[in-house]
Amino acid sequence: MSRKPFVRPVSRIGWYFKHPRYLRYMSREVTCIFIGAFALLMVCALERLSQGQAAYEAFLVAIAGPWSILGLLVVLVFAVHNATSWFNVTPKALPVQIGEEFLAGKYIVLAHYAVWVVASVLVLVFAGVF
Repeated sequence: MSRKPFVRPVSRIGWYFKHPRYLRYMSREVTCIFIGAFALLMVCALERLSQGQAAYEAFLVAIAGPWSILGLLVVLVFAVHNATSWFNVTPKALPVQIGEEFLAGKYIVLAHYAVWVVASVLVLVFAGVF
């Protein structure tokens, strides 16, 4: 005597709208598409740089248009969302144990944000903004 096992029906699309945790997960995962596109853009920039100064300057002119700047701002928003969402789940993924006690999650998150701010300031200093 065999019984048919219960299989819970799950829709192929839209399943992540059923719970806020799933939606946060999917929003973080979708950001990789835009960050990957930006990485490909940087590879193209390196290729143009290897072709000489004139090719690189033509590339810079091409990405200086308003649509390119809007696209780069969208990528920046997605990158910030990706970074902040990963920083907020870090205490669950990487708990820090000191002796028998675990470090409070807020300190781990604050340390990540502090390092992010310091690294951003260093990049701006080396870029000549400050």
